[in-house]
Amino acid sequence: MNSNNPLQQYFRQPAIYIKLPSLGNFYPPGSLNPSVTGEYPVYPMTAIDEITYRTPDAMFNGQATVSVIQSCMPDIVDAWQIPTMDLDTILVAIRIASYGHEMEFGSMCPACRATADRSLDLRLAMAQLTAADYSNSIKYGDMEIFFRPMNYKNLTDNSKMQYENQKIVQMMPDLDMIDEQKVTMVSDALKKITEVTVKALSCSISVVKTPSAMVTEPKFLEEMLLNCDRKLFNQIRDHVVQSKSVSELQPLHLECDECSHKYTQQLTMDMSGFFAPAS
Repeated sequence: MNSNNPLQQYFRQPAIYIKLPSLGNFYPPGSLNPSVTGEYPVYPMTAIDEITYRTPDAMFNGQATVSVIQSCMPDIVDAWQIPTMDLDTILVAIRIASYGHEMEFGSMCPACRATADRSLDLRLAMAQLTAADYSNSIKYGDMEIFFRPMNYKNLTDNSKMQYENQKIVQMMPDLDMIDEQKVTMVSDALKKITEVTVKALSCSISVVKTPSAMVTEPKFLEEMLLNCDRKLFNQIRDHVVQSKSVSELQPLHLECDECSHKYTQQLTMDMSGFFAPAS
């Protein structure tokens, strides 16, 4: 960028500053420019950022999110390495910086199907986000398992594989083939979904400590998850899910204006703000 541009004073400026729930931990060297104060500037999106974020293929593979984050938070050098505990905070902050803290959304009551326009103060939503305590470990006999958050690259790869295999299962009833072939395809798809789950769990384990070794190799961790007993597997899975949920946006508790039915609506952030179906 030309620093002598006489129009430089009109370039975008930081709209807000935020603290990352991770406090900058879990970022590989070189992926984050550390802040002396612990606060990071957040710039509003440019027109190019908005176009990028509306590109379907880039959205699906995560590249749009990475590009926009690195544009709006230049201290994040490699957004693929963002630990998941920081992701919602960052996305909400960019939306606030770009469009303001009030977000309008529509909601449909699952009981009477009445629709209503509502609004949410994203500052309050962001204030509720916290970081999981990854100093907690699981002890199983003489083995101790330590954890870490997945990064955005792990999360995106896992989501893509889960989506592709679940789509195969959903398509089964419409495929023109004999039942035996369908059973084989469904079995293969479900097996792959299990493998994806195991891979995701292995990415959430930092080290397994035994009396004779400190194991960090992903292939060894995956092999352990595939061959351990059900009790240990479920304990690891539940621990990972619980840790992840702490740093995610919590469901909104709403009440229908028409029939007074109380229901929840999950908020999952992208740069435009998207609400999952009510329940």
